[in-house]
This record gives sequence, C-alpha cells and structure tokens, in this order.
Amino acid sequence: MESILRSADLAPTDTVVEVGPGLGFLTEALAPRVARLVGVELDTSLATALRCLLAPFPGVTIVQGDARTLDLSPWLPADSPYKVVANLPYYAANPILRRFLEGEHRPTLMVVMLQREVAQQVCAPPGKMSLLSVGVQVYARPRLVRLVSPRSFYPPPKVASAVVRLEVYCRPLIPQEHRIGFFALVRLGFQAPRKQLGGHLRRHLPLPVEAVEHAFARAGLSPSVRPEALSVLQWESLYYALREAGWNPST
Repeated sequence: MESILRSADLAPTDTVVEVGPGLGFLTEALAPRVARLVGVELDTSLATALRCLLAPFPGVTIVQGDARTLDLSPWLPADSPYKVVANLPYYAANPILRRFLEGEHRPTLMVVMLQREVAQQVCAPPGKMSLLSVGVQVYARPRLVRLVSPRSFYPPPKVASAVVRLEVYCRPLIPQEHRIGFFALVRLGFQAPRKQLGGHLRRHLPLPVEAVEHAFARAGLSPSVRPEALSVLQWESLYYALREAGWNPST
C-alpha cells in the first residue's frame, strides 16, 4: 500500500478516484491525504459499509456502480483534474484502464495495482509489445513501480501483482481523428504477433505488394519486423506511410 501512496504524489488539494475499494484499506489511507475522494464500488453491501466506515471524512463519496460503464461526470466536473489510485479488480482491469485513458476527461495520473503479467504488458518496451502495450502507451507513459508477492495479501491470491504508475499525456500520441485507423492497423498486425509484419499486411491490406513494401521503407522499417518489436511512434510512422500509399482504413 505504501508504494501506491508514495507513487501517487498526493497533495491535500487532490481529487482522487479509487476503483474497487472493497473493505476500504486503501480508502482509509487515502481519505485524510486528499481533498476529495470518489470510491466506485460494484458490490452494493460493500458500498453501504464503506459509507459508514468513512462517514468521518466529509470529502469522501462512495458511488455504487460498475467502473467499466459508470458515467463519473456528476462527481468529476469536466474542468477538474483528478488522479486514479486503485487496486484494480483483476478480472476487469483492462476495460477499466481503457475507460479512463480513452475517455474525454482523462486523469492526470494513474497508480494502480495489476496482475503482474498485465502490468508487464502495460510497461513493455519495444521487443515485447502487445496490443495492450500500444493501447496504453498511446495515452500514458508507464512505469513499473514494484512487484508484489501474493504473500503480501491475506488470503494470498493465486497470482502475483505489480504496482504501475501511468503519467497520462495531456495530448495522446495519436491525434483523435486518426485513432480509429491507427488502432485498426495495430489490431491487424497483432492478429499474427509472431509473424513478419510485412508479409501479414501484404496478405490482408487492399494494396499492391509494391505499395506495402514502399510504405515500410518510407517508415524506416524492415518488412520482416514483428509486431512486438514496434514502438507506438513506429506504428504511427507505418500508419501514415500506408495512408500515403493509398490505404483507407474505413473501407
């Protein structure tokens, strides 16, 4: 818990969203440190218990709902900066990350506990990238803070965990008008993560072979490169090169 709190750079004026407060261990530590705390708890009985537990803290609001779909605008005005600090439910971590990172009102910082394998994907460097890696790193700069042993919890879970810090960009690396096409290319590439990207795209894009090869050259990439080797910026270069070669992702 201390590594989560330290990594969040909490200030007395902060607004924080906690997803899945559960029994309230992290919530009780956050409440006296920040100005406003919004806890989103799926379980109705836990949400009721948390409201009683945290009644001494007037800045705490417990909302019963599903963070994957809940509209938080009633509690987070559009011009209000906020952070997400949470031990995310492992079964829903990916859609929750997407919900916050892809929304119009993004947090400035996220410090979250994740399943170790998911955390390693989120923070992966080129050479170990995945669709999840690209999807997160378009919106934020990730850092693996520490690994957490199952023995740190009671009862111990069956999987290891890790704390991840995500510094969210003011402007995502890919402009909004190009994100649909960009991610269409990335998803297509990761359909065959172990295959050479050039050959896979030649078979699946409605472009002449020469046009695909020229796009790779223009992007400074070898057609033999594998999807896991590309950084976000290299995917971006390839996307624009394919657009210039005549690819229209909307068709």
